[in-house]
Amino acid sequence: MNTSSTNVTVVIEYRDSFTKAVTKNVIVVVLSISINYINAGLIHTFCKHQIFYMNPRYILFIHLVVNDMIQVTLTVTLFIINYTIYKLSVSVCCTFILIALFTTENTPLNLACMAVECYVAICIPLRHVQICTVKRTLMLIGLIWATSMLSVLPDLLFTLATEPLDFFDSKVFCLRETAFPNPHMIEKRDITYIIYLVIVWVIIFYTYFRIIFTAKAASKDAKKARNTILLHGFQVLLCMTTYVGPLLKQALLQWFPKNYTDSLFATYVTIHILPRSISPIIYGVRDKTFRGYLKRYLLCGLRPQ
Repeated sequence: MNTSSTNVTVVIEYRDSFTKAVTKNVIVVVLSISINYINAGLIHTFCKHQIFYMNPRYILFIHLVVNDMIQVTLTVTLFIINYTIYKLSVSVCCTFILIALFTTENTPLNLACMAVECYVAICIPLRHVQICTVKRTLMLIGLIWATSMLSVLPDLLFTLATEPLDFFDSKVFCLRETAFPNPHMIEKRDITYIIYLVIVWVIIFYTYFRIIFTAKAASKDAKKARNTILLHGFQVLLCMTTYVGPLLKQALLQWFPKNYTDSLFATYVTIHILPRSISPIIYGVRDKTFRGYLKRYLLCGLRPQ
């Protein structure tokens, strides 16, 4: 029996009680609504003011926010479906899984790009305007999506080529491993995640250590810069758990088979929910430009003067 079928068997055997299932679903729904409500305020603020959508840093940030809203909505939907409807047709499951994977893999890549932009702004500020243009930022966002698609779409293409058509009409417990069951795809996923892990962490370590040294040498706003760097670093650390998620789930299955559903819930919240709650803190609370407008939209419903 392969790992994916083992995972599903354990989930079926140790289903949560009704009270525990309701509690978990209420928690993720409340968290997702809270995050999406704040993010919607950020998007509204961004769209209303030219100062934001002419700035590459805010463009990358709002792409991250939109991406996170889609990701949170889809993963919470799948979470609820797996507790209620329980099984979906493979064709519908594949659609949900593909979009969720695109947006999940986009987040660390987007954060790496934001790290590079921050590095340019702090370490080589005289060239920031020439290097970080709106056009190049939009091209970079396109590259982020293309990279994620190149990582994920082979799963679909290989499944279409190897599985019979009846497979896509069948119903499964909706996970990546059940939508794309070929073991070669699981091996490909692990290799891809390791490559992404190395590349993104190299970018993060290089840019943030350079920024930290520059911030220490500078006198103005050095403390705030270091705090922002620490928050970004923590966010990246949480997002990077996406790449070790499959290995973590396998380890939890071996260590705590009877509590596997609780382990999956904790893993889900850590990997998919917590990283999406940090972006509003960094830009919605700590950024003065955003904060001034966002307070009026979220608390008073007043337009900025």
